[in-house]
Amino acid sequence: MEKLNFTNEEVSILFCNNSYIQELNNSYRNINSSTDVLSFENDYEYEEDGIVWKTVGDIAISIEMITENAKYFNTTDNEELKRLLVHGLLHLNGMDHGEEHIEKSVLPQCEMLQIQENILQKMKDEKIIL
Repeated sequence: MEKLNFTNEEVSILFCNNSYIQELNNSYRNINSSTDVLSFENDYEYEEDGIVWKTVGDIAISIEMITENAKYFNTTDNEELKRLLVHGLLHLNGMDHGEEHIEKSVLPQCEMLQIQENILQKMKDEKIIL
């Protein structure tokens, strides 16, 4: 969030299975299939101890897809989780990638995915899953 200039903002993260994210994808996007990550904007503000906080939204991540994607990209679950978190945050920051998605051994063309990959490169030593 710091690398994307989120300040006094919070995001909720839901970790779920493929079945549940498929239900979300069907309910909110009318796409009846599972996916790896979904973002839901919120923009609710509240004040606590004199600080105004903004809840920018929610990110749902399929735990099953973390492992599937990590195998596809020949990387670790840790790296894939970081990719999904950054991807979700970029969507909450108003960015979109249209029909383009990250593919193995293919450099992204759209701005959102280029920013995502640049951020991930800067975070290569960060460990989320120990």
